[in-house]
Amino acid sequence: MRVLLILVCLVLSSSAFAECGTNLRGGTACSNGQTAGGYNPNTGNAWKAQKNQAGVTTTQTSKGGEAKTMNGRGVYKSPGGVTCYKGANSHGCN
Repeated sequence: MRVLLILVCLVLSSSAFAECGTNLRGGTACSNGQTAGGYNPNTGNAWKAQKNQAGVTTTQTSKGGEAKTMNGRGVYKSPGGVTCYKGANSHGCN
């Protein structure tokens, strides 16, 4: 009985710190302000994002991509090794 009570408390407390929702395309996203995650059933791609103390958000996908963004600017590294950037006045890939 004690184990069941502990499991119920863990389930309720973990859901209290994250809000989840489904968007119009069927994707699910959860966030607690510092970390977020989601899943797109149309592509089968899952992602997670974390914001550090400097305000830089690092997003990783289940397919191996990684993006670092802040204030509308960012750098994306694809699983195949292509790096793309977006700045205030320019964007591109190499």
